[in-house]
Amino acid sequence: MSRIESAKLIYVMGPSGAGKDSLLGFARERVGARVMFAHRYITRAVADGENHIALTHDEFASRLSYGLFAMHWESLGLRYGIGIELDAWLARGMPVVVNGSRQHAEFALERYPQAQFVHIDAAPSVLAARLSRRGREDARQIEARLARRPAFALPSQARVVKIDNSGMLADAGMQLLDVLALASRV
Repeated sequence: MSRIESAKLIYVMGPSGAGKDSLLGFARERVGARVMFAHRYITRAVADGENHIALTHDEFASRLSYGLFAMHWESLGLRYGIGIELDAWLARGMPVVVNGSRQHAEFALERYPQAQFVHIDAAPSVLAARLSRRGREDARQIEARLARRPAFALPSQARVVKIDNSGMLADAGMQLLDVLALASRV
């Protein structure tokens, strides 16, 4: 894939339970049309608090074969994609927020070398409690997920802002809004 030059891609990532969807919802309500939020296409039904488009595995494969994803990845048996509208928005100078994957971040950096990465995290006890409330996994699965937490690092040239979302949503949300405000001024 070709490299897309843009300082306006904001790639948000972090472990399950860190509150990425909640923070993105918080930001979306406050920034208006100054910033675009890319939809994720996922081979999973939509759950409370998530903003994505549910696709079957066949629908996903069809879209992929037609080149309709700017980025795509697999994780835990699910397929995730970000539509090619991302590149059209960036070409028009719009800042775009993507809810991405830590494991896919290096590919995103290769394709979008000026991207701003935002790593959302929370204390392990907070992650465990949030994962439990979601109800997608039992206690044993949650414990295994937290135990296998991969080390995360991007190359030194990557611009990364770290936000701890262990406390009040508004506190972490204001930090994310600061990142978006800088991107919309570039």
